[in-house]
Amino acid sequence: MHILSLPHPKLTPIHTTPPPLYHLLVPSMAENSKPSYDDQQEIEELISSLPKGKGWHSSGLTLYQNFWCHSKFLPGVISFQRHFLARDSDVLIASKPKSGTTWLKSLAFSVLYRAQFNPTEANANHPLLSSNPHALVRTLELGQSAGHAPDLSGFADPRLFGTHVPYDSLPYSIRRSRCKVIYICRNPLDVVVSLWHFVAQVDAGDRAGGWSGMEEYFDNFCKGMDGYGPFWDHLLGYWKASQERPKKVLFLKYEDLKEDTAGNLKRIAEFMGVPFSDEEERNGVVEEIVKMCSLGSLKELEVNKTGRSIAGFENNSYFRKGEVGDWVNYFSLSMAERLKNIMEEKLSHFGLTFRVN
Repeated sequence: MHILSLPHPKLTPIHTTPPPLYHLLVPSMAENSKPSYDDQQEIEELISSLPKGKGWHSSGLTLYQNFWCHSKFLPGVISFQRHFLARDSDVLIASKPKSGTTWLKSLAFSVLYRAQFNPTEANANHPLLSSNPHALVRTLELGQSAGHAPDLSGFADPRLFGTHVPYDSLPYSIRRSRCKVIYICRNPLDVVVSLWHFVAQVDAGDRAGGWSGMEEYFDNFCKGMDGYGPFWDHLLGYWKASQERPKKVLFLKYEDLKEDTAGNLKRIAEFMGVPFSDEEERNGVVEEIVKMCSLGSLKELEVNKTGRSIAGFENNSYFRKGEVGDWVNYFSLSMAERLKNIMEEKLSHFGLTFRVN
């Protein structure tokens, strides 16, 4: 068993230069981003009054609307809440970090825009071959800050975005419109390991005020003090929404997507309103998308070996093993039992269970 101890990452400024070919779908966010609101001071004062806690970075966590958010990202979350205007044709990829977000973004992008970018053609111009999935599917709260928000009005329909914000804290326009939300979750034991490796790989930064090691992070995770957590509240918010509004919210499990990627890809396409035709299935479109978006394929692309995402993280930090059950190599028996008991207590009453190996 390996217990990791490592420095904490340094956040770098958000880059908004559009990747190659992305301009075919959307205009540059950099060109259209402007300080269009006068609520910067109000947001900063609000954040300063909220409870604080430890996080993986020296900026720590802030408790906002009953979830913990990395303080560095909270101004963008609040601006996103206040100013984002959803369209009925929008599709939103929602998740807690390190739950299969990168993979689902690549799958959803390939399905939704396959008319523009045919995955069966040997075409080096497919955006996924030259752009990181997070550049193609922007995480909305990372493109905003207090007093600043990108102008998204020029984006072509249907728009595809991402978010880590809990369901009950999403902008009103998302919850009340007919836009679609696809949520992916993963068994929390693997999430902890995946996130810890992610932190290990991104740039080392100021350790002051951050977690001292894996055990401290694990303890805080179990207490609900984790980015966008507690994890059980995050899961249940989207789970309940999917039960109440199944045509609006599709709830996916990472483990199920791994076990039957093609079958779940068809579910995703149907849910987004772009089902695969019989001809597409005969021509192997589903299989080509599965192959192109596999972790192994994405990991080997040059664009995902170098460079940084719009959040400032190295592109290669988004790709590790992607295995189910890797937690057994890092957790003690007591750690695993503790988290399993929490999962049972918090989730089983709602019919939510996870395959953990």
